[in-house]
Amino acid sequence: MKRNLFLIVTALSLFAAKSYSQTENLFNGKDLSNWNFIVADESVSPEDVYSVQDGVILIQGNPFGYMYTKNKYSDYVLELEWSWVDGESNSGIFLAIAETSNPFPNGIECQLRAGSAGDFVMLGGSMLDEYVKPEGGGTTRFPVMQKREESSENPVGEWNNAKIEVKNGKITVTINGVLQNQGTNKVKEGYIGLQSEGGLIQFRNVKLTKM
Repeated sequence: MKRNLFLIVTALSLFAAKSYSQTENLFNGKDLSNWNFIVADESVSPEDVYSVQDGVILIQGNPFGYMYTKNKYSDYVLELEWSWVDGESNSGIFLAIAETSNPFPNGIECQLRAGSAGDFVMLGGSMLDEYVKPEGGGTTRFPVMQKREESSENPVGEWNNAKIEVKNGKITVTINGVLQNQGTNKVKEGYIGLQSEGGLIQFRNVKLTKM
C-alpha cells in the first residue's frame, strides 16, 4: 500500500513539474530582452515606442509597429492582460507571423481596438478558412472576421484578459471569459506580436503554455 501511494505521489509530482515547465513567461516583468521590434518610422528608436514601466509593458501607439517574440510558436495557449492608459484606442495581438518585415506582416491579428476586441484581422495576405466575403464586396487589404458577441471589454483604466488557444492552426479567442471568435489559419507556426497603433496601451502577465 505504501509503495503504491509512493508511486502515485511520484507520478503526480512529475506531471506537475512537466506542466509547469511548459509555461513560459514571455515578459519577465523587468525588461524586453525576449522581444524584437518593428517601427514604421526608422528615425524613431524602438526604445521610445516600447518600454517597461512599473513592471508592465508600455507601448506608445505611434508610430505604427509591433514588438515580437524571438522564437516562433505553435500549439499553445497565450494569456495576457491589457489596459488603456489615456483613453480608448487601438492595438492588437499578432499571431502566426511567418516573416517579420513591415508594420503589417503576414499573420492573424486578434483585434484589441476598443469595442472590437476579439475580431480577427487578416494581415499581409493571410486568410482564415471561415472568412466569408461580404456580398457584393471586393477584396479588402485587411479582411475582418467579426467577433461573435457584444463587447466583453472592461472600461478604460481596468485590466482586460485575453486567452488565445492555437492548435493545429485553429485559433480560439476568449475576452474576459467570453468566447468571441474562432478561425482556422493555414500557417501553423509563427512569431507572436504586440502592436503599436493608435494610443498608449499597457500589457502584463504575458504567458504562453505549450500544448
